Amino acid sequence: MSQDLYRDITDLAHDTPGWLQLVAELWTEAGLLLFGVLFLAGWWRTRTADSRALAVAVLAPLGTAFGYVVSELLKSVVDEERPCRAVAGAAASLVECPPYGDWSFPSNHSAIAGAAAVALALAWRGIVWLTVPMALLMAFSRVFVGVHYPHDVAAGLVLGALMAVLFVKLLTGPTRALADSMRMSRSAVALWLAGAGPAARVPAAPGAPEPAVTRRRREPMHRRP
Repeated sequence: MSQDLYRDITDLAHDTPGWLQLVAELWTEAGLLLFGVLFLAGWWRTRTADSRALAVAVLAPLGTAFGYVVSELLKSVVDEERPCRAVAGAAASLVECPPYGDWSFPSNHSAIAGAAAVALALAWRGIVWLTVPMALLMAFSRVFVGVHYPHDVAAGLVLGALMAVLFVKLLTGPTRALADSMRMSRSAVALWLAGAGPAARVPAAPGAPEPAVTRRRREPMHRRP
């Protein structure tokens, strides 16, 4: 069934306009770069959030890397040949077929995409509408260009997502404690990386008295008569 679906998708790919084929070829790699940009944006926005949010944002790319490592380990065990070499009668792949030994199951690109989509959603719920379609498109593009079976990318998405959730959930507590420690540090680098937390976003109320410490610093020194 997966071979038949692979043939159908690769046949469709050859019937699409050249510009769409080029977009699919570029997206299989460019999507990873875009996820990287979103990781940076997620970290930056949580520098003024509570320590738990910062911890999850920091763990998001690490959880994605963990998903990739697990996918690569599984790939080395399964040893499934690429469909661009194994499926008889299929259309030629749009990109060069990976060399022998670069196995097919599961799709590492899809594992990374699935992990990144879910990890980013854990750190930044409002972005799920962007990350999930990105991951699905990346997974589909791997079949579209002819280097993976449909079951490769489906397994990669699920595996990556599960590993990212597991990684983030297990390490949020220790990472949160580290974030709190960094925010109390005297190191300028640590303070910049962790940010000031929610206090940085709270403006002083109009007409509110200054803190006592500040007032004392500004009071003039009176000499004794």
